[in-house]
Amino acid sequence: MALERGKLSNVVQVAAGTTVGIITCASSKKVYIKSIICHASGIGIASATAQVYFCPTGISSSSTNRIFDVDIIAGETVLIEPSYPLVLDTTGDSLQVGTGNITGIAATHVNFIITGDKEA
Repeated sequence: MALERGKLSNVVQVAAGTTVGIITCASSKKVYIKSIICHASGIGIASATAQVYFCPTGISSSSTNRIFDVDIIAGETVLIEPSYPLVLDTTGDSLQVGTGNITGIAATHVNFIITGDKEA
């Protein structure tokens, strides 16, 4: 199995109260997610909730497949680093990220960055 090491460094900016896909398994090429970095960078926020969802093929993000729910204060960066990598191995499996509870001015967002490897 050939891996493209360090080839994951997707950066996604997620607006208040929304959820977006950050990585999807394509052509059954395994994706290994080693860490997720979350930064509450919105202007004027007091805090935000960073959420991570592991979504098997055909399943949308919901509380039943949420794997992380982290409160972040304004300007703070949080590193989520599971003991073992998260593995997406079936075409269509995805990792989605979102922002939950927001306090402060509405013009807010959380930046998410993932690191890891994927099969070549």
